Parts: sequence; C-alpha cells; structure tokens
Amino acid sequence: MLRIDGLCKGFATAEGRVDVLRGVSLTLPAGRSLALTGESGSGKSTLLHLVAGLEVPDAGRIEVEGRDIGALGDAGRAAMRRDRLGIVFQQFNLIPSLTVAANLAFQARLAGRDDPAAMAPMAERLGLGGLLGRYPEQLSGGQQQRVAIGRALLARPALVLADEPTGNLDEATGDAVFALMLGLVADAGAALLLVTHSERLAARCDDRLHLRAGQLA
Repeated sequence: MLRIDGLCKGFATAEGRVDVLRGVSLTLPAGRSLALTGESGSGKSTLLHLVAGLEVPDAGRIEVEGRDIGALGDAGRAAMRRDRLGIVFQQFNLIPSLTVAANLAFQARLAGRDDPAAMAPMAERLGLGGLLGRYPEQLSGGQQQRVAIGRALLARPALVLADEPTGNLDEATGDAVFALMLGLVADAGAALLLVTHSERLAARCDDRLHLRAGQLA
C-alpha cells in the first residue's frame, strides 16, 4: 500500500539548512496500522505531509498503491489526496457552514463516491446518528473529531493518514475515539499511518517505528 525508500527532506532557516528527514525507508501493507513516534522536530509530521503530497521530497521515493508520488504534478497529487487518501489531523478542519451530514459526505462527494446508504450506518457507529442536522460549533471536541474520521472513511480511502488525531481531546475521549477509528479502518481494509506522541495509542497499532533526528531508530 505504502512504500518509502531513502526519503530526504530539508528546509532553509536563518541559521542555515536543517535536514529534517535523512534517508527514511519503510513499508506499510494494506490492512495494517503503523504508528510513527518521536520527539517534536524529529520529522514525523513532515513525513506525513510528504506522503500526502502536500510537500515534495528532496530525494527518495514514495509509492502509494505502486504509484510514484514524485512523478505526479500538483494536480495529480491533489487527485490522489481526493481519491485514495483519508487525512485526519489534530485540528478537526470541519466546514462551519455545513451540517454534520454534509461534512461527513464532503470528501466522498469530491471523490465521486458519495453513497447516501452508507451515511446512516457510519453516523450510528460514530455516535452521531442524532446529530446529523447540527453544525460543528454545536458539537463537543470528541464529536467533531468523530465527524472528521467519518468524513475521511466515507470516501473509502486506501490509505488513512492521521497526525495526532486525538491531540485536542482528553485522555478518555481520545482513547475511545482512536479505538473507534482503528475498528473502522480495519473494517474498510485500509492501511493506517499514525503520527503520535502517545505511547498508549502507538501500542494499539499493528506495528510501530521511532524517528530520531530524521532517521528511523
């Protein structure tokens, strides 16, 4: 599902160039979950952004379902994000002017895979069945993150990228939301790449890797 070979990325700063990723390689098969841990500044989020095609690597290769992301232009990477990826960030990034139902369906509609029959079962499983007509500001943080997860999964992605998806939630709510997310991803047969500081969440994934100073330790 995901293959990364020799990935390098650096940034220019006032003090000079900083190499954030230095030759990272990993594989993530379909149906598996992988937690990527590491201290702040170790390159975790940068790696996730590269996989999502939001940034371009300096060297190395990223393949999603056998397709080389580096060979795609801006439009190609945007289409990949729309059609094959589900992305869940720490910030919920819901559209405030849309109802819960419309937010849930948003990415699936963009990808041309909107299935109204799938909405109700997903909403019930997410604990949102009675909230479909509400707006994001009327929801708790945990409910908003459930909407963000449902939005990503209703589009039936092949790969789910999650960057500290429970970072804005209290521990109990975060654990419950992540358990639900793992179950939904597994049921969909998708792969999950999780970036997290939480040892508890990392321990629940099938595999885990640790980034230190831009390299896998």
